[in-house]
Amino acid sequence: MTDEPTAKAAQRRRRAATRATDPDAARPDAEASRFDADGVALAPTSAGRRPGLPARDRRATLPVEAVGEPSTTERDQATEALELAHRIVELAADRKAADIVLLSVAEMTTLTDYFVICSGGSDRQLGAVADGIVEGTKAQGVLPIGREGAADAHWLLIDYGSVIVHVMAWPERDFYALEKLWSEAPLLLRIQ
Repeated sequence: MTDEPTAKAAQRRRRAATRATDPDAARPDAEASRFDADGVALAPTSAGRRPGLPARDRRATLPVEAVGEPSTTERDQATEALELAHRIVELAADRKAADIVLLSVAEMTTLTDYFVICSGGSDRQLGAVADGIVEGTKAQGVLPIGREGAADAHWLLIDYGSVIVHVMAWPERDFYALEKLWSEAPLLLRIQ
């Protein structure tokens, strides 16, 4: 068995010797890339990369599709997202949600493409609207990525990735004023 202080001293000597012969080894990232957690020297990597990270060609160009018009796949995804947003609006209206708003925020954020904002008059109605949306989309084979909040919190959020649904009580909707916050976003639909 190796004496612990002696092993650590040997590691320090190896690192010091490497720093003395290689000026790049003084950099923390270079030192980390040359030794593993136990202080054992690692094989050199190309272009000074750390082990495990892929090489990146900085001269790579964007595909022609990224520069020109959107590809058919992107158009299909945009169409599906808009259809999902309209379906969510229908489901909210079926559960008697009030003041339903559909905003297109795709040009303003990478977070999502559409916001659906609606209100309910009571905690029970907020829960029923959210449950109705989830059940209705689930019947079509679309499951939400996540669901946050609770009816007694007066704000429920359902995340479908391309569509985010906000089901809010009136006082919270007035206070947070999401429509004003996203006032630059095109209003696609409003059902009062």
